[in-house]
Amino acid sequence: MATRFQDLNLSNYFLFAAAAEDEETSKLLVETLLGIKVGRVKVNVEHTFLYSSDFRSLRLDVFLSDEAEVRYNMEMENGERTSLPQRSRFHQAEMDVMSLKPGQEFSELKPVYVVFICTFDPFERGRYRYTFENRCREEDFPLGDGAVRVFLSTKGTNEADVPAELVNLLHYIEDSTDGYVSRTNDAKVRKLHERVVSLKQSRTWEARYMLFEELLREREKKGREERLTVGREEATVRILRLIEAMAAAGENDQIPRLSQEPDFLAAMLEKYHL
Repeated sequence: MATRFQDLNLSNYFLFAAAAEDEETSKLLVETLLGIKVGRVKVNVEHTFLYSSDFRSLRLDVFLSDEAEVRYNMEMENGERTSLPQRSRFHQAEMDVMSLKPGQEFSELKPVYVVFICTFDPFERGRYRYTFENRCREEDFPLGDGAVRVFLSTKGTNEADVPAELVNLLHYIEDSTDGYVSRTNDAKVRKLHERVVSLKQSRTWEARYMLFEELLREREKKGREERLTVGREEATVRILRLIEAMAAAGENDQIPRLSQEPDFLAAMLEKYHL
């Protein structure tokens, strides 16, 4: 059963993307999560599902750029752990392709930040923030290609090494409640919470969330049905191959036992390496 829209934390993919659609909120997130200062930002909403007419696109990452044309891609991560480095590489390449117009020189590529906000520790080293850039192994100097990939963790433990406002925001992501905001007394968290509360009071956003959840359930159901179909087809092929192998080995009289004795079927599949 889906969580009520009013009970969501900011760690929810939908609520995070909805909150970040607001440019002031995205600016606050970028500055706090990355520890940098930026000018005005522009959120490229056309790349997200929020403005898709039929919600057929399920992109949940947020694209934005600042006045210096630096590009940012932020995405909330709750489950997938194993392929995040490869996904960050893909997102970076995608952003580069989108930003370079035909005829432009490679030197005109602007800096990019790929940001994953994780409700787990992606590298299990206890850090709230992991920042990566390309460097020379032999001399330890940066390549200077302008590409930065950042992984943030709500499960960090190194409070002494990062700003308190970063820790507060990451904890708020998992506890987006009035109580946490009151206990923390952080101005940026309070401002972010105002945006979240406003969204939760909107019937329009609640309706979009319900539609989004319905679409997710439909997609999951379709995926299960497709996997079952593929499984049945693969099983049929294995049985046909087994029958051919047994016939070629002169075991025609044993073939009827395949449908009557599960243990015999398993033994034959193993015997013929199927």
